Amino acid sequence: MAQLGTRRRRALALPVGLALTASLGFVPAGSAVAAAPATTPGAVVTDGPKLSYVVNVKGNSRKTAKSVKQEIAKVGGSIVIDYDRIGVIVVHSQNPAFAQTIRTVRGVESAGATRTAPISPATDTSTGAERPLTAQEAVASAAKAEAEQDPLEPLQWSLPAIKADQAHKKTLGSKRVTVAVIDTGVDDTHPDLAPNFDTAASANCVSGKPDTTPGSWRPAPGESDHGTHVAGTIAAAKNGVGITGVAPGVKVSGIKVSTPAGFFYTEAVVCGFMWAAENDVEITNNSYYVDPWLFNCKNDPDQAALVESVTRATRYAERKGSVNVAAAGNSAMDLASDELKDTTSPNDTTPGDRLVNPSECLDIPTQLPGVVTTASLGAKNLKSSFSNYGDGVIDISAPGGDRTAYQKPDAPATDGRILSTSVNGKYVYKAGTSMATPHVAGVLALLKSTNRSASPAALKALLAAQADKQECTNPYDYNADGVVDAVCEGGKDKNGFYGEGVADALDAVRR
Repeated sequence: MAQLGTRRRRALALPVGLALTASLGFVPAGSAVAAAPATTPGAVVTDGPKLSYVVNVKGNSRKTAKSVKQEIAKVGGSIVIDYDRIGVIVVHSQNPAFAQTIRTVRGVESAGATRTAPISPATDTSTGAERPLTAQEAVASAAKAEAEQDPLEPLQWSLPAIKADQAHKKTLGSKRVTVAVIDTGVDDTHPDLAPNFDTAASANCVSGKPDTTPGSWRPAPGESDHGTHVAGTIAAAKNGVGITGVAPGVKVSGIKVSTPAGFFYTEAVVCGFMWAAENDVEITNNSYYVDPWLFNCKNDPDQAALVESVTRATRYAERKGSVNVAAAGNSAMDLASDELKDTTSPNDTTPGDRLVNPSECLDIPTQLPGVVTTASLGAKNLKSSFSNYGDGVIDISAPGGDRTAYQKPDAPATDGRILSTSVNGKYVYKAGTSMATPHVAGVLALLKSTNRSASPAALKALLAAQADKQECTNPYDYNADGVVDAVCEGGKDKNGFYGEGVADALDAVRR
């Protein structure tokens, strides 16, 4: 049997329709790239592998930024975009010593390569998806059977698990609220997504610079449907077809940040948060980790720069009004332990084994300050077998599914994973903390719909206060083989498996 993937976005999926057999798998890492020789003092080499970098400027001085940009050009760097509001500059360079050299420049706080594999040539990212619904079709579809249960909703055991079915009797959410899915792209032509899709808040950020060409936010043929699945869990319309989202009356946008090979690099993620911030997005859903490092260690100059760039972007988004929700990860790791083994980094060339200290080495964006870290539950309301955990790390929990053999839902549902939208009008099952996070994003969207003036801090406080408290599950033996698979630490009010508890959609709509 295939093993559960460790990458949050590479989750349990079915290739077509509603077939009920599938397993999690891995996306192969890129080819190894030989290290280029260091440059000699005063020399600028420009024939090395083309890499992408982030340069973080000290302070907020335009004069400092201008000086740094001049130095970037002198050492063989080409600026892709300057996010001056947070002091992050995205740069391409073929100078193997670029990062090392630019770090010595006055006004530079940190700088680092965002990848270990060279930048691939641009590829066609156009989609072969069907045409979007017209405005008239979308309105008619949204109005159809609004009060009725959508045909596939009985298979969505996760909705009653967080009381979303009861919440929908009070409200479906406000069209004035938008949740941005920062992910592999969203197929907005899907009949369950078209009525609620916000094109104005959508973009393609893969290069690090937003592209708003119509449809650029969609996954290209052959690319992952992960973001489309996430979007459906959040806001699939209650329109008489398919499934129902946690907040089926709110808007959802797609911000594509993954390469065709499925890598989420720092420059793209920074662009995603900045685009969401500048387009008045109230909630961002982040079901991924930033490649190529499973953990970014602050004692490494390159990785420290990546942490700093994404931290600046998430903090800026929150200052502009966004609540950022992220997946805790699918490695079954205790993120609060003293030491962890990382065997997958860097995943875009040749990974190696390393021991990391979780207090120094962070899984980003989920472990960044202010980000809501989400763990996954199965159909029996227990921690999913794959879900990362950790006392003081996990903020909240929600259904993300599990293998049906471990946690089987009650009838009429038959599959222990999460059913949601896929590309080209289809529906598939997936499992992962990637699937738990959009349940929380949907609850936050309902909270924002009910509390329009609430700040991100207030929304996070309400989310925690309204969560259904759940005590630790000890002993935890998910496959009943007599072996304890994880140890939960903490009390009923907050613990390492469930955080503040299970997200509650019904409480979110009570005034």
